[in-house]
Amino acid sequence: MHFTVEVERETDKRWIAEVTDLPGVMAYGTTRKQAVLKVQALALRVLADRIEHGEKIPSIAKHFVEAA
Repeated sequence: MHFTVEVERETDKRWIAEVTDLPGVMAYGTTRKQAVLKVQALALRVLADRIEHGEKIPSIAKHFVEAA
């Protein structure tokens, strides 16, 4: 699974990054790299929270296998 990260520079010179496939997952940074790293970490937290609360994440579920 691939998540697209869109990055833009705001008028106040901050960078904002957004994971387009996860609504509301955005992060600011003082550099482009920092914004991307922060939004990647946030995306992982959001996915983990969804899994923990029983929401299906079919696109990443195939990466986990239960041992017998």
